[in-house]
Amino acid sequence: MKKVWLAFSFLSMLSLHLAAQRKTAPPEEASSAKTDKAQVLNRMVNVDSSVTTRSEVTVKGQRIPYTANAGTMPVWDEDGKAIASIFYTYYERTDVKDRASRPLVISFNGGPGSASVWMEIGYTGPRILNIDEEGYPVQPYGVHENPNSLLDVADIVYVDPVNTGFSRPVSKDIPGSRFFGVNEDIKYLAEWINTFVTRKNRWASPKFLIGESYGTTRVSGLALELQNAQWMYLNGVVLVSPTELGIERSGPVEQALRLPYYAATAWYHKALAQDLQQKDLTAMLPEVEDFTINQLIPAIAKGGFLGEDQKKQIAAKMARYSGLSEKIILQHNLDIPPSFFWKELLRDKGFTVGRLDSRYRGIDRQDAGDAPDYNSELTSWLHSFTPAINIYLREELNYKTDLKYNMFGPVFPWNNKGNQTGENLRQAIAENPYLHLLIQSGYYDGACDYFNAKYSMWQLDPGGRLKDRLSWKGYRSGHMMYLRKEDLSAANDELRDFIKKSLPKPGEPAKF
Repeated sequence: MKKVWLAFSFLSMLSLHLAAQRKTAPPEEASSAKTDKAQVLNRMVNVDSSVTTRSEVTVKGQRIPYTANAGTMPVWDEDGKAIASIFYTYYERTDVKDRASRPLVISFNGGPGSASVWMEIGYTGPRILNIDEEGYPVQPYGVHENPNSLLDVADIVYVDPVNTGFSRPVSKDIPGSRFFGVNEDIKYLAEWINTFVTRKNRWASPKFLIGESYGTTRVSGLALELQNAQWMYLNGVVLVSPTELGIERSGPVEQALRLPYYAATAWYHKALAQDLQQKDLTAMLPEVEDFTINQLIPAIAKGGFLGEDQKKQIAAKMARYSGLSEKIILQHNLDIPPSFFWKELLRDKGFTVGRLDSRYRGIDRQDAGDAPDYNSELTSWLHSFTPAINIYLREELNYKTDLKYNMFGPVFPWNNKGNQTGENLRQAIAENPYLHLLIQSGYYDGACDYFNAKYSMWQLDPGGRLKDRLSWKGYRSGHMMYLRKEDLSAANDELRDFIKKSLPKPGEPAKF
């Protein structure tokens, strides 16, 4: 999936009009008629700010007191000047005496161009948005206690990269090329993490990175950048719905690896043959995975020289596992584009299926066509998350600003050249005996599908020397697998266990 790194590519990024965004200025500044426009823009961005509130949350039956620190910290250039303001929310448990042994989780979301809102109030934070048990919006909007939060075992900081959330460049004269690219993003955020860890006195703490979607590209690169450029060593990296991480998979491999995701989606919508439908999802998928690796990839590799009888046999198997017709599969020469699958699977029922979570159904203007009109799942998520994060940050955490909270911000053009983040992660794990990796995937995620995530893990370490520190977990939901109540609990428990297992025993040295 060559473009899977653009996890939200169907969504037009929200325009940023700084000149229209207001921030109250001191009277002497507001009265100056000669104030330079660039200075006004600078004042609108609060480069260094902090508001702290106190609260409690019950996790696993235990009442946990904590502080929530919402604020901004600068990104510094080579001359020590602030070039951007990064917004963050930092949750710290207050009844912990030994802060040195207390894990710190640094959390990012994806896009690129997406704020950290999704995992903050949808997954690991102490407050979670109001949705039903399957993840659909409900009113009234807002948040409530998250009984599955990680705050019992780790402190957490959620970070919004430049132009997401309340994060902004300090001036319109700062070029976006300083921030908007695979390696540019990694470099400046590593510097910012250094500033944050220093200010918060967390150098002694075991540290974990967690990223979702494009955030997995980000944290995979950060793992090595933090070691090599900041001399900061991690205990764990968590990839939630990972991208391709720069790992090559074009041609037959790319085309074939989609099939297990198609099978999972078809199973969910009861579009498979009765014998497959009667099996449990995780009992059915290994059969599809085996076919994909051992038969489908070699067949597609033969291209036009694949025998007609064998081609029909392969197409029949693909039809059996995908819920599509054999005729359609042959018309596509065994290569079914994801967008066509989302349109075709339920076409006869008048619905499309969601890209990021194929449990969601959409309604198009017409049944004809090769792709859905819109992303039904993303529309649903923005419906519930946008009011909730604005209510939460402004009213409960008391962070006051007239800046718009960018769920998605303008970060394009994005420089995707030199993406070697999978190799960067492998090297970081090889260099650091303490470092462990956990991958979490939703079976119904069509943007960063679960079988491609497995493939990335297999290819991450071709020699197999590191595989005892690599693990994968699957969940019965989509890209944001934590939106389903059952998976929210299970996924947080996996994170909790991963953090505990990744901590060395007292006195255990980092060596092979």
